[in-house]
Order: sequence, then structure tokens, then C-alpha cells
Amino acid sequence: HFGSRSFGSKALQPASAPMSAGGPPTKQAKTMPTSPAALKLRQLRLMTAIKTPYRLDGDIDFVAFDRHVEHQIKHGVEALIIGGTTGEGHLMSWDEHLSLIAHTKAKFGDRIVIVGNTGSNHTAESIYATKKGFALGMDCALLINPYYGKTSARGIIMHIEAGLKYGPGIIYNVPGRTGQDIKPEVIMELSKHENFVGVKECMGHERIKLLSDQGVACWSGNDDQCHLSRREYGAVGVISVTSNIVPGLVRELMHGERNDALDAKLQPLYTWLFAEPNPIGVNTMLMMLGAAHPVFRLPYTHTSKAVREEALGLLKTVGLEHCPVFREGGMAALEDSDFKHVLGGDE
Repeated sequence: HFGSRSFGSKALQPASAPMSAGGPPTKQAKTMPTSPAALKLRQLRLMTAIKTPYRLDGDIDFVAFDRHVEHQIKHGVEALIIGGTTGEGHLMSWDEHLSLIAHTKAKFGDRIVIVGNTGSNHTAESIYATKKGFALGMDCALLINPYYGKTSARGIIMHIEAGLKYGPGIIYNVPGRTGQDIKPEVIMELSKHENFVGVKECMGHERIKLLSDQGVACWSGNDDQCHLSRREYGAVGVISVTSNIVPGLVRELMHGERNDALDAKLQPLYTWLFAEPNPIGVNTMLMMLGAAHPVFRLPYTHTSKAVREEALGLLKTVGLEHCPVFREGGMAALEDSDFKHVLGGDE
């Protein structure tokens, strides 16, 4: 997946990006010799794990992607995770993945923070992608512990520090996908690195409180918990899937006053989006809205028509005016025959 693949794009100069304001300052761990870039990144409240749309031939649809990013910026999203789980980086070649990072930085880097998911379960591959990503101007890397081929606590530290060497990094702790929890003592050891920014934490409220009380910046990785994590447990903000659909409403949950009524209103949407493994739900819904062609890269596929019809009522309740509706005639449930499945852009 790396090494022999060349990538000849000209390196881009990093551009400054607006940071969120408001809310209490994040505590800083006494052990953190933090870089200025990492400090700025800890101010971000809302990052979207953005979807990667595809053309009918299976290649990345940059036109639809740009339209989606514009909608994100318009509604106050502060950063984008490029090629994350939701963005299907694992279904891309590194050439595709890095070209998407380069494209996003070149076109939007002066308006929004770019976080490239350049982590891997293969340390040398993670180094390769992270070095390339920073050369192309990304502001931060998203780094994951080795999945499938799990390692020891010491191995996790060495693996992630290898990526932190090249620039600011957010660690992604998602045991439901990796099969291994990054324990708090491992996070605290990694927090000593000057390029450590914080953690996208999927282990829930209590873990976020434990880490944030020790000065670690945490972003909730669970949309259904993000409001309480932000308001009661010390989270800086959220790295969100749902903000692909209602970015302005998720921003309201992260900024300003506590809003339990809005959080309750969004819970049925969270339930719908994650009833099937992510990104099946968000992909299907964006296709129904016309924000992307109804094209899936396998192994992902659409939800059933009955489930899609449920979504019509859900979004009417939430408010379609908050959504990226780009289909002439508005949102539609679509027929099963409208969806296409491809293997990838090189198919």
C-alpha cells in the first residue's frame, strides 16, 4: 500500500485557519511540552469526519466533495477529518488518499483546518503517509493504534510516536474497530510529546473525564454522547459523523449555552445513522439528499428502503433547512435499483 507508490504533488504552504472561540480553556497537562500548533488545535470544538463521495465510475467526485465542504464551512464547522473511517480512507490507495488531502488543503486550507487520517496498523506505512500529508500542507494527523495485528502498550507508544515526529497529531481511540483500548497510562505517556494534540475518545464519558482532568484535550467520538461529554465531562468538542448532515445544529451543541432540548431532538437521528455500521447510514442519507451520487465502494452498501423511508420523516422533524439538500425536488428515499456498487477508482 506504500513505498513503491510515488506521489509527485508540489508541497503546499500551510495556511492559517480560523479557530473557535468561547468556552472554558482546556487544561494543560504538566508533562506537555506543547508546540504552538498543537495549542491552537486544542481550541477546535467541531470537526467533521467528512464523507468522500464517488462518481458513477467509482473515482472520487471532487465536485460533490467541494460542494459538501462549502456547506460545512457555511454552517460553522472548524475542521475536517480527511479519509477517516467515515471518509473511507481504508478503501483508497495512498495516491487517492493523499491527493484528497492535497486538494482540500489547496482549495479550503485558508478557511478550515485540515486533519489527514494518515494512521495505519503498519508503522512504516503510517510514517510514509504522515510525512507526505504534512509535506502537502495538512495541519494535523489522525493517528491510530495498530488494529488486527495488535501490539503491547510499549509497541503502541512507539508506533504513535513515530507519526508524532512529523507534526501535530490527534490519537484515535476506537476499540470497537481496532479491538484494543489505548489505556489512559499510554495516553499520558504520549502526551509528553510536543506534537501531541489530544485524543478522539470513543470509550465514553468517564474516560473523557479521567483524561481531561489530567489536562488531555479530548474530542468525543460518540455523537450521541457528545453534548454531555462537552458540558459535563470536560470534552473540548466532537469529531462528528452527524455534522455531515446537520453541521449547524451540531455546532450549536458545542458552542454557546447548554442545549438539552436540541440534544434530545437529535437522538433519533443518531440512532438511525448508527443502526448499521458507520458509514453506511451517513452515506445512504447523503445520497438521499443528493449530496452524493448513489455509489458505494464495497464492502459498504445501502440500507433497506423501509429504513430509508424512516429517514424522510426524521429529517423533516429535525429540519431539512439544516441539511445539504442538493437533489432537485428535495430528499428522496430512492429505489434499491438506483444504487451502484463499485470496487474502487481503479476498477
